[in-house]
Amino acid sequence: MMKELEISEKYLLTVKEASVYFNIGVKRIRRLAEENVGIFAVYCGNRYMIIREKFEEYLTENPSI
Repeated sequence: MMKELEISEKYLLTVKEASVYFNIGVKRIRRLAEENVGIFAVYCGNRYMIIREKFEEYLTENPSI
């Protein structure tokens, strides 16, 4: 049986997971992902995925989003 990882242990987060983890709205996360593909977001298939560690760095460097 495979154990599901907690959000804090995952490398890539979906937009919904990132919204819950960072307490930012889904629409705002999606907009940030669209504008920052290659920086902290990747487009995988038909969805945006957030690289958790890089997004944390982005938030540290840019206090207002």
